Amino acid sequence: MESSPHILVVDDDQEIRKLLGRYLQGQGFRVTLVQDGRHAEEALASNRIDLVVLDLMLPDTSGLELCRTLRGRSDVPVILLTALKEDVDRIIGLEVGADDYLGKPFNPRELLARIRAVLRRTSAREAPPPAPAQQTFHFAGFTAYPATRRVLDAASAEVPLTGAEFELLLAFLQRPGRLLTRDQLLDITQGRSAASFDRSIDVLLSRVRRKLGDAGNFRIFKTLRNGGYQLTVPVETMQAPALPPETP
Repeated sequence: MESSPHILVVDDDQEIRKLLGRYLQGQGFRVTLVQDGRHAEEALASNRIDLVVLDLMLPDTSGLELCRTLRGRSDVPVILLTALKEDVDRIIGLEVGADDYLGKPFNPRELLARIRAVLRRTSAREAPPPAPAQQTFHFAGFTAYPATRRVLDAASAEVPLTGAEFELLLAFLQRPGRLLTRDQLLDITQGRSAASFDRSIDVLLSRVRRKLGDAGNFRIFKTLRNGGYQLTVPVETMQAPALPPETP
């Protein structure tokens, strides 16, 4: 079972932990169960975790704060769980780097579908790059390397995109100049395996814009009211013989 994905469940509700532990193990996952942020940090430090299921309300910290801290040093995907229903809480969760969001109470089968969808989206980051020349996208002074899920700016500095952010950017790079609606972007990036609320795409694109220095002036992306979004800069697709080395 060592090759199966390792899921970390962080929830202070013992019954939920037991339920998810039994269910996810029955689906072939390795599972570690912890009840608070301190034990989550210990589990992350001592194990290779493939995905974190993280409750928003923890006894010793906020799930949002733990997600923000984790995102600052790792790209391990995070699915937030919470009993709160307000859109603002969902949006904040996405803004701090969560890959998906599920409200309580929830059906374990829906969580399973979301876990599998997120793992599919992020698995390409774990695969070694193929030996032949790599496809790259050049746009607005940036270069995107799909094989390694990296984006470099004109000075060869890396732009720190999460897996979900890179998937969204890649959807535009592969369709330059084309108007893409929210529903189309959800289909392309998530496969509609789970029903995401419309604002998730808005928040993801806002994060991509900010990291590309495109916040406020819409130089790279154009928003069309009641329509969707459009990549407005030219995109050049090339085959690069070699990839730049990772930045330490």
